[in-house]
Amino acid sequence: MGREVAESCVDGIVMEMVSAYSDRFYATKPELAARRIEAIGYQVGLQLSERYTMERPRFTDNLEAIKFICKEFWSELFKKQIDNLKTNHKGTFVLQDNQFRWLTRISIDQSLESPDSAQVGPPSLAADSQAAQSTSMHLYFPCGIIRGALTNLGIPCAVSADISNLPACSFVIRIKA
Repeated sequence: MGREVAESCVDGIVMEMVSAYSDRFYATKPELAARRIEAIGYQVGLQLSERYTMERPRFTDNLEAIKFICKEFWSELFKKQIDNLKTNHKGTFVLQDNQFRWLTRISIDQSLESPDSAQVGPPSLAADSQAAQSTSMHLYFPCGIIRGALTNLGIPCAVSADISNLPACSFVIRIKA
């Protein structure tokens, strides 16, 4: 058994990193915070992919590499496989995780809600938008991890995330031609 890090430590580091970049370092420039968080994830993905594929032959096609990410790579990171993989066979893949671990522990700060939040009813659109932006900031890191891992496997791509049904998360991978 190799060296491992407690899950709570990883959760804490990811939460603090996102908080530091989005609330302190680049508080007025969320796009720069997002790029920096994704870049850190990219480096992590490169290194993890190198470690996890050291003793295996190179993948022969993109689908084989994506299946590796869904099964073995995801299992190493989150102790479970991706729940669903879809493709259009034209270079786009959608990885669905129905209980994405890093989103199950996120709590939305109630102070982000509008001043009239004492009213009974749905939260304001501004509060929903701010909560969605805050949550989406936490997804730049895993998007970077996926992109870095695939880049290391010889697959240049772009990765984005969809969080329309929390805590489920879909990662959309678009292979660059």
